[in-house]
Amino acid sequence: MTQADAPAYPSHWEADVLLRDGRTAHIRPVTAADEELLVDFYDNSVSDTSKYYRFFSPMPHLSQRDVTRFTHVDYVSRVAFVLMLRERMIAIGRYDVVQPGEAEVAFLVSDDHQGRGIGQILLEHLAQAGRERGIEKFVAEVLPDNVRMIQVFRDAGYHVASGYEEGVIHLEFPIAPTETAIGIMLNREHEAESASIHRFLNPKSVAIIGASRRQETVGQVLVRNMVNADFTGRVYVVNPNSSAVSGMPAYKSVQDIEGEVDVAIVAVPADAVQEVVLDCAAKGVHGLVVISSGFAETGEEGRQRQRRLVGLSRSYGLRLIGPNALGIINTDPSVRINASLSQVMPPRGRAGFFCQSGALGSAILEKVQNRGLGLSTFVSAGNRADVSGNDLLQYWEEDDSTEVVMMYLESLGNPRKFSRIARRVSLRKPVVAVRSGRTTQGVPMGHAVRKIAAPPQAVDAMFRQAGVIQVDTLEDMFDVAQLLAHQPLPRGRRVAIVGNSDALGLLAADAAAGSGLVVNRQVPLPAEPTAEDFEDALDAAIDDPEVDAVVAVYIPPLSVSGEDIANVLAAVGEQSDKPLVSSFLGAEGVPELLRVPDVAGSTAGRGSVPSYSSVESAVRALARVVEYAVWLRTPDGPPADTDDIDQDRAKRLVSTVLSRRPAGGELEREELVELLASYGIVLWPTLPVSTLEEAQAAGRRLEWDVVLKATADHVRERPDMAHVWRNIGDDKEMAEAWTSLTTFVGDVDAAGFVVQKVAGPGVPVAIRSIEDPLFGPVVSFGVGGPMSELLGDRSYRIPPLSHRDAAAMVREVKAAPMLFGYRGADVVDVEEVERLIRRVAQLQNDLPQISALTLDLVLAGAHGAHVLTAGGRVEPVVDPRSGWFVRRMAALPGDTIPN
Repeated sequence: MTQADAPAYPSHWEADVLLRDGRTAHIRPVTAADEELLVDFYDNSVSDTSKYYRFFSPMPHLSQRDVTRFTHVDYVSRVAFVLMLRERMIAIGRYDVVQPGEAEVAFLVSDDHQGRGIGQILLEHLAQAGRERGIEKFVAEVLPDNVRMIQVFRDAGYHVASGYEEGVIHLEFPIAPTETAIGIMLNREHEAESASIHRFLNPKSVAIIGASRRQETVGQVLVRNMVNADFTGRVYVVNPNSSAVSGMPAYKSVQDIEGEVDVAIVAVPADAVQEVVLDCAAKGVHGLVVISSGFAETGEEGRQRQRRLVGLSRSYGLRLIGPNALGIINTDPSVRINASLSQVMPPRGRAGFFCQSGALGSAILEKVQNRGLGLSTFVSAGNRADVSGNDLLQYWEEDDSTEVVMMYLESLGNPRKFSRIARRVSLRKPVVAVRSGRTTQGVPMGHAVRKIAAPPQAVDAMFRQAGVIQVDTLEDMFDVAQLLAHQPLPRGRRVAIVGNSDALGLLAADAAAGSGLVVNRQVPLPAEPTAEDFEDALDAAIDDPEVDAVVAVYIPPLSVSGEDIANVLAAVGEQSDKPLVSSFLGAEGVPELLRVPDVAGSTAGRGSVPSYSSVESAVRALARVVEYAVWLRTPDGPPADTDDIDQDRAKRLVSTVLSRRPAGGELEREELVELLASYGIVLWPTLPVSTLEEAQAAGRRLEWDVVLKATADHVRERPDMAHVWRNIGDDKEMAEAWTSLTTFVGDVDAAGFVVQKVAGPGVPVAIRSIEDPLFGPVVSFGVGGPMSELLGDRSYRIPPLSHRDAAAMVREVKAAPMLFGYRGADVVDVEEVERLIRRVAQLQNDLPQISALTLDLVLAGAHGAHVLTAGGRVEPVVDPRSGWFVRRMAALPGDTIPN
């Protein structure tokens, strides 16, 4: 390959990455301009031992020939990546093709930075680049003493074969992204992101930059809140124009502080923040919480300022919360940090709260305190330029003090990653979320993310699929969270209603029925019940094996406090293994009278009974929790059957199509037939127009022998397509369906064939998939017909799909009864419909070049589901889902590769 033929610099390979210790670095392809950086790195950052391990001989310095060889690459047969930190090279890794499909790989990491997972990062990115360039296998030669490097290869999750010859270990392994390799990568991602947030929320020392003596300024509020929270670590104040702030000595810069600084809280004008970043980087600060406004929320100039801020922070190894953030809070008695603008230090509790809106943050904390809910930790990310809800989910998954996760989301930068992490977290602890802009899919001005192209129903489906309890309002979120934080999960949908108001009992029953709950027991009590009356009724309801949850309603008579009833509710709630919710005196939250003491120091302990201002709110919250409990207990089903899937054949077909039509386009019928057949989906053969015309002219329907003859003629004309029709003559159900065709309505395609659009007995359904720029693959299902299209009666999911997901898709649509014997009709072969959904999902998941796939007419009958019409489109993809197979942080605003 000549230099003129070599590909241009692959900018899409650049990425910010998070290392094992939670700090950041930048990885990019090497360039010819890196010669000086390489020489400095090799001479000053690499020990003689590391050099010997790399080159198998003493090599104190690199020759100019070596320097040129290592920095001048063609990005095809010779590829190299460098890892940059603070504008210096700290590692380099490369591969060189030794024969078609095989390349030799090697790394060199600065001694000061070994043990931070850098070799693993380099291997991931080299493997992804290699896959793009057609590399199938890596080989490496390593000295036996180089245990650390051998471990990098063995820990990667690939199947590593090894041999030993002449004192050198020879390793080789295929670099296809196996489930094991991806799983290991995701575990490393989880550990790094969790470690990063742990440093923010559990600091030993904090510097407040911009601390002020002037009252009611942001800098003064931050200092006061830190002091009032009784932070257990060291607080340093930085103000170059003061000698002291609030009785504490003020430092002119962060570097002037004698001790270490874990976290810096930044409250200086926006145009001074970058100087603060450099000051903090020189001090070795882990992360920044930028309270300052004046960034992307202000317009284009602010967006550019925000981009520079994030890029600079990451390039120096710092993570960033904000800008325009309210701050962070940790109520743990061993920490007690309130590094926020909120004067409310919430009570200790079991819920973690992530809020993207700084403006709403203070109001949210007020509401939390008023309800007696209690929080473990709170993070307001403001413009969410770096640290996001995904990072907090990674942290909360392992945080024992957080049992419930609450999230107020204004945008989703990487919805697919959110779905993956949230699904894993939801299996351990519930996640409750409110998403603003849910209908319009709008994005706040300060959030540098792309608008989601998928319909709102697809986003809702993603939340359900991940087990996230999505609610409509902040009030609903608190209603659900206080139930989850204090009461056990229900085992099912059966409810008992106990109360002293017939009217409210009836409202509760109506609300239950409307929310999908089943009222199995209703116990009316006298208007003036005694404590014993209430206790007996509650005990009987909880002991009833046909009851899964209890709703208690109490409206006291005039001049009666209800304290005795409250004591009964609290006692029963503490001992019950079934959830108990109440509408007690119309109170909202967890009233003092209904709280159970908590040995962990929380405001309200496990067993406390949540109260709601209305019975409808109580039932609605209970219904949300029931849906989560059902999701949690519903198995995914058996693993997908992939015996008849030929992914390699499908990939070859797509590659061939794109080589013929580089800009992409609609698949021709033969291409589409072969693509679907690769995934075990048979597209019924079309018939020549002449055959149909002859049948219509004779006034008769098509008999099976006519179909077979037409098919045989087609196979003779196109012998390469014979595999598509190989079983058609033995399919009795297909034969019966064909002979039932009496009406032919269709369009003549380019080859003179007709696609059937009206068929015999069965229910028409449609299965579609698209490649969304943010989600990746999205699959939808609906019953065919104009009414379904007009009403948007479709279900959505994000592949890969489990058996549970496909089954839920079929049953979610409002027209689902048509598939299950509506008005005496035959029940269709739902299992086959679900199989087709899973296969379409798998196809879309495997092939990002398929921009759209439609099975617009699938005839679902009692003995099968036959695909009568289909369409598909292919488009070239520059970076086919590299975020799935390599770790990379969220792209900066304006970058082309989202994450």
